[in-house]
Amino acid sequence: MNDNHSSKELAYRQRWLEPSFDAAIHGFPVVVLTGARQVGKSTLLQQAESVKSWRYITLDDYDIRRQADTDPQALWAGTDRIVIDEVQHSPRLLSAVKMAVDNKRSKVKFVLSGSANLLLMRRVSETLAGRAVYFTLYPMTVGETEGRPNADILNLLFKGEVPAEGRIKKESKEDHFKTIVRGFMPPLLSLTSSSSVARWWQGYIATYLERDLREISQIDSLVDFRKVMEALALRSGQMLNQTEVSRDTGISQPTIHRYINLLETTCLAERLPAFSVNRTKRLIKAPKFYWLDSGLASHLSGLFDYGSLHKSKEKGALFETFILHHLKALSEPLVPAARVYYWRTVTGREVDFVMEHGKRLLAIEIKLSSTPRYSDIEALRLFIQEYPETKLGILLCDGDEIRWMDKKVVALPWRLIAG
Repeated sequence: MNDNHSSKELAYRQRWLEPSFDAAIHGFPVVVLTGARQVGKSTLLQQAESVKSWRYITLDDYDIRRQADTDPQALWAGTDRIVIDEVQHSPRLLSAVKMAVDNKRSKVKFVLSGSANLLLMRRVSETLAGRAVYFTLYPMTVGETEGRPNADILNLLFKGEVPAEGRIKKESKEDHFKTIVRGFMPPLLSLTSSSSVARWWQGYIATYLERDLREISQIDSLVDFRKVMEALALRSGQMLNQTEVSRDTGISQPTIHRYINLLETTCLAERLPAFSVNRTKRLIKAPKFYWLDSGLASHLSGLFDYGSLHKSKEKGALFETFILHHLKALSEPLVPAARVYYWRTVTGREVDFVMEHGKRLLAIEIKLSSTPRYSDIEALRLFIQEYPETKLGILLCDGDEIRWMDKKVVALPWRLIAG
């Protein structure tokens, strides 16, 4: 299973990130694209018009990896436009890239890509400081899988504007949950049965997670690592309590902390920070933990099909996981990328997601209900009262109607976010 193989199975679908990626290539000597294995980085780098004609090499090729370690400049001999994929395999290569960029006579431009988050790898961020712009490619959105362009809904919402009130096409609950349990890695789009999807995720974990994580850092026990992943899958969307995870798994807190760092480094999970500006309320400051593909979280939770997910107590949290994935994908093309937080008071009032873009805020509450009620927006109203600069409070629900609930609070169907 590799990105190149998956691109042959399906017609190429343009990613929402591409316009921003293309613009960055013209303005910076180095553009770095990170993302989990199988999100489609290699496919994008071979299909996107802006880099289609560039020399493309991958350090998954052991011969090229040896060359990168011994004579890296030879990799771009005879060209001034080069894409180097899976660059995390040769950190020494980055010093050569830095020298080439700093050479005033050189006009060489690089796109570097990897399955480990280069911003979290100290050597990479230090070597390329001030020379590179970074992007993260997330699993495909619903809109991307259906071939629809980015409607730029976040820019509209950050201006305090919403689409006209009315109804939009509503996906059936069964189709919706089938999508959540399947996941959004491109190779999954061609799989039609839940058993095939489960086998794919099983292979993904065995082939990529264990191999990549072992390469980045020593994993003492793959059994323990799998145990931690499964415990974290049941907590996607919850505040992270490492003491509790340690107690439930019998694994030490330092080891759990290291494993979580590795999951973040490989772009598979994220600790969502609490939104805290020094105002009057006492706030919870612990991060929440989220997987970045609902299908991976479902599989690790033992939920392999629509029926088991629909009946499970985790379905609300996995719906949140699905929404966060789309918010992150929508945020990445913005300049600068919007930041995502959550907000919770010590008395238990919580807003699922707070998005910050410059000085503008959006507060977003998630409800699986198709009929939003006034009581559903209490936390949003409290947040807006505390932060009056908030452009909108948004109740994302499973309905098909755009409806104002209060002066600055609107109920929107999740379909508008998913594309």
